[in-house]
Amino acid sequence: MNGPEIHLEVAPELALFVPHGRRTGATAVPTDGVSTLGHVVESLGVPLTEAGTLLVDGREVPTSYVPVAGDHVEVRPVTRPQRVPGAPLRFLLDVHLGTLARRLRLLGVDTAYESTDLGDPALAALSAAEQRVMLSRDRGLLRRRELWAGAYVYSTRPEEQLHDILDRFRPELRPWTRCTACNGLLKEATKEEVADQLAGGTHRSYDVFAQCTDCGRAYWKGAHHEQLEAIVERATALRAEDR
Repeated sequence: MNGPEIHLEVAPELALFVPHGRRTGATAVPTDGVSTLGHVVESLGVPLTEAGTLLVDGREVPTSYVPVAGDHVEVRPVTRPQRVPGAPLRFLLDVHLGTLARRLRLLGVDTAYESTDLGDPALAALSAAEQRVMLSRDRGLLRRRELWAGAYVYSTRPEEQLHDILDRFRPELRPWTRCTACNGLLKEATKEEVADQLAGGTHRSYDVFAQCTDCGRAYWKGAHHEQLEAIVERATALRAEDR
């Protein structure tokens, strides 16, 4: 680009997306005089899913704004809690976020996830078809235009990932209502209805069960229940603090 030069400053929360030399204060950015501000921001490495308000000389502008020479641009992060209008809030996670998917389902959040890699085009198309927020650490995927909505997952640690998504979107939590394997809804079940899934010890030791209405998987308060209960308690405690 050898057109008008602008000065662009990204918020500290977005600094990880841009080269080190652009992480502090406003830096000069050459433009071509034709590309939109949204294109310029993305070309520097910031997915538009992560860009909130765009300010030019203190006034808010849309991503379609075409910068002119001397513009001072500020790129702010998305406002939290982030509202996603147009459909019930639900998510689609890529193949690398299986633990996060299971934890969101544990909390009753509608979360689609495939354990096989569908590829970026298929994931973006699914996000649009089902109106799901795409969660990923793949910046290229989040830049695909056909996405309905998306968000970058900043941490590699599942607990931090969950905290961040709950803080950013504030989904309604309905723990113990979804199948962690397939996302289907759970219903109460009798021991007889799930008997074919129970080992002898489980059959003798437990009397309260739930079953997925989609895949038929049985659930009971087994050996890992305390660990799952701790995840639920932390999440609901965080939600209470946010109110």
